[in-house]
Amino acid sequence: MSGYGRFAPSPSGDLHLGNLRTALLAWLFARSTGRGFRMRIEDLDRVKAGAAERQLADLAAIGLDWDPLVVRQSERLDLYRAAIERLTAAGLTYECFCTRREIQQAATAPHGPMGAYPGTCRDLSESERAERRAAGRPAALRLRAAVTGFAITDELHGDYYGAVDDLVLRRGDGLPAYNLAVVVDDADQGIDQVVRGDDLLPSTPRQAYLATLLGLPIPRYAHVPLALNTAGQRLAKRDGAVTLRDRIALGETPAQVFALLADSLGYPAVTTPAELLARFRPENLPREPWTLDPNGLLQPSSYP
Repeated sequence: MSGYGRFAPSPSGDLHLGNLRTALLAWLFARSTGRGFRMRIEDLDRVKAGAAERQLADLAAIGLDWDPLVVRQSERLDLYRAAIERLTAAGLTYECFCTRREIQQAATAPHGPMGAYPGTCRDLSESERAERRAAGRPAALRLRAAVTGFAITDELHGDYYGAVDDLVLRRGDGLPAYNLAVVVDDADQGIDQVVRGDDLLPSTPRQAYLATLLGLPIPRYAHVPLALNTAGQRLAKRDGAVTLRDRIALGETPAQVFALLADSLGYPAVTTPAELLARFRPENLPREPWTLDPNGLLQPSSYP
């Protein structure tokens, strides 16, 4: 294969074990199919000083490697502006003056997912838009979608049809929105395989549809199960000692943490990325979430 896979963390803090597991899976999917592997820092918001560097160090500590150039979204604003200009020139955008509270209180768009934008500003007249601008209301820019749903194919979930609404392309503060940036970045970087948590599966039809409007290729997708805490909720740093640095502080090694991640994927007693890559088969991956209790995670006899 000549394309690339990728991992694209937001530098809001240290990666927890669920994040590291997803990164490992993205690396395995890419390397097992002969693809390159790229790293992208999605730093348009929620940036914590030094977090990106610590995230990269943790990924390297468990044995992952990637192409030398690490891309940062904050350095790519011109690409996002150009994509928005193309959509605007084609008549596919409109200004939205709604606040988040107004959207939450409005009825959901017909046939849309819960919380989908109901189209409040879609058909405002020019005078109505001018009135809102004069009142000082910041305007986001939304896509004027021509469909209510779009189909994708996922390597783990099969054919998936999801809702599409008038998603935000540029936020009210002028920054490009996530759904636009990720589509532009993946195409520009040659990413043709996207492996990420299955909590992002519902938003994927929106991104695939947007790619078609921009004339960009749709990647191959694989949405993998998340790591959960013992209450069945998505794992978070508040759940205890769940980062690599936490585990090292408790006396564990990066090699032990890697072995734990490999075991969670159905490969017990595997201690190196090379060994795991040689044995990796996507069709054998667990389809259920990984439930993690940070208390007494590792047993020395099981994870040398």
